[in-house]
Amino acid sequence: MALSSIANPDANSNPSPKKRRKIRPENQVQIHAEETRWKTEAEQQIYSSKLVNALCHLRPPESVSASGRSVREAADRVLANSAKGRTRWSRAILTGRLSLRLAQVNRKHKRAAKPMTGNSRLKKPAVKKKLPPLQRKVRVLGGLVPGCRNLSMPNLLEEATDYIAALEMQVKAMTFLTGLLNGGGGGVTLAESSGRLGSDHSFTS
Repeated sequence: MALSSIANPDANSNPSPKKRRKIRPENQVQIHAEETRWKTEAEQQIYSSKLVNALCHLRPPESVSASGRSVREAADRVLANSAKGRTRWSRAILTGRLSLRLAQVNRKHKRAAKPMTGNSRLKKPAVKKKLPPLQRKVRVLGGLVPGCRNLSMPNLLEEATDYIAALEMQVKAMTFLTGLLNGGGGGVTLAESSGRLGSDHSFTS
């Protein structure tokens, strides 16, 4: 065996080529579904229909600013429901209102339990360390995507990609609904526009 290997040095110098890992059909379907998520006309129509139903059940706003805020919250809530809890940002939106209320209650309890003294007022805030530029950008991006402040970069990029695609669909759907309402000369209601969604197919840009 040793003599044969010495006699033929080229036999050991060329290792066998690595075999490429084949992608299974079910994995190909999953990859295709992730690439086309939020981009199909059917998903846009379903979202628009659910959004119209949610807007019809909103309470009359007290002011113009409250009206805009309630519409935005309803649109985000319907968008998160459409994600079916598959992503971190959608779960964060669905639980965001409850978390906000709990945080407000906790702040009130902390302020009541912690008395202000003279020494505490004179304390200077701690100096924050400067982060590298890349880490600063990652932190900013994590703050823009709901529920993704403490994610690693690969997971954050995946969540951000899905969130941006969902927002693009949301903008298209709301633009389409606005065109329906304005195109009817002001006499078209949300309920009537909901009935037109099944027959109109002008979502795609």
